[in-house]
Amino acid sequence: MKSLRIDNHSTPRRWILGAFLMVLLQVAPAAADIKVQCPGDLNGDAIPDVADPEHPQMKCMHLGAGDGFLRMADGKVIYMFGFGNLTGVPEGMSMMAGMLGANAPGPTIALDQGDEFFLTLTNVGMLVRPDLFDPHTVHFHGFPHAAAVFDGMPDASISVNMGSSLTYYYNVVREGTYMYHCHVEATEHMQMGMLGQLYVRAAQNRLPDGTVLGSHIHSNPDWSATVANDDPLVGDKYVYSDGDGSTIYDVEIPIQLGGFDADFHDASEQVQPLPFALMNDRYPVLNGRGYPDTIVPGSLEPRPESGGKTTQNVSARVEAKVGDRILLRISDLNVTRYHTLVSLGLPMTVVGKDARLLRGPTGENMFYQTRSLTLGGGESYDVIIDTTGIEAGTYFLYAGQLNLLSNGDEDFGGMMTEIIISE
Repeated sequence: MKSLRIDNHSTPRRWILGAFLMVLLQVAPAAADIKVQCPGDLNGDAIPDVADPEHPQMKCMHLGAGDGFLRMADGKVIYMFGFGNLTGVPEGMSMMAGMLGANAPGPTIALDQGDEFFLTLTNVGMLVRPDLFDPHTVHFHGFPHAAAVFDGMPDASISVNMGSSLTYYYNVVREGTYMYHCHVEATEHMQMGMLGQLYVRAAQNRLPDGTVLGSHIHSNPDWSATVANDDPLVGDKYVYSDGDGSTIYDVEIPIQLGGFDADFHDASEQVQPLPFALMNDRYPVLNGRGYPDTIVPGSLEPRPESGGKTTQNVSARVEAKVGDRILLRISDLNVTRYHTLVSLGLPMTVVGKDARLLRGPTGENMFYQTRSLTLGGGESYDVIIDTTGIEAGTYFLYAGQLNLLSNGDEDFGGMMTEIIISE
């Protein structure tokens, strides 16, 4: 039987179909199934309007799950599935606002140890593929859950159908670097881009001013650490609630390794059989971009295919001053291969692995220095680069497998970014 082929590269056909679907959604009662749950939120935009004394340390967020488009560093535009940020959008406008709003990676989720987190997921559907009715979930990979119903595994929890929403609840008890992704048809949905960065900052950041930390062995026994400020956004910051201040840092950036198989994405857009067995990520990426796009600050230019919405919003550029301690929150959600990340000229100190502080059973730190890390899908590392005594200049963080330094058929791109150190 011959496969049906639809040429979705025909712009008029794509937008006629999209306009028709938008009209249907405007007159259909789909929004009736969308409910954002956030204590103190009065208009359903996931932003608290009044304080709730029962939830003093609480955060809310609203994610949309749908489709969109990315532009690779060589100019190739690929179709994708993904998550977009609907926080601040009223419930009744969520479907329209979320269409073609998929991001790669998804919106970064940054929490603090001790938070209560209310995360609403709304399935806005696939504008380019209205024949698909895929449900979606959010799976916090490696995160400790109080109940399986919030884990996002479709066999033990709830999947969210098109036009509906579900609010996940997380009691954030453990700090570290995690990641999140859709767990429905996981290989396909993760390859298509339904993944994002998640990390939890240490409660130690909020200790009162002047608290002395010294109950464990220091990596430098002559250094005495104190907490400078009780505001988690100001003063000393720590990767973990380590008790001795040894994971102190100044600059923080998440780096997520991954890749896209353009042929797989094209097949999905063109309604062709998906080539799972031939999956080959010819576009290795850091934070959803290939070099030199990785070093562009902020968001890349809006995509016209996505209705002018930005879809690649997380830069991998690292900027610091001499003497700073740089925290790299490195995670990997690739579904096809392992990656080796190399730091050229800057030794990396590994202080955490898979959201666990590297500490021995008797309390000694098990940190180690390296210039390369090898990660598989689902792994994460917390790495500190101490720039004390380092000359100002531009350094590179890149894939050790040189075939991953490419953008499609173009060399000298892919999985690489710059660490810029100034005086």
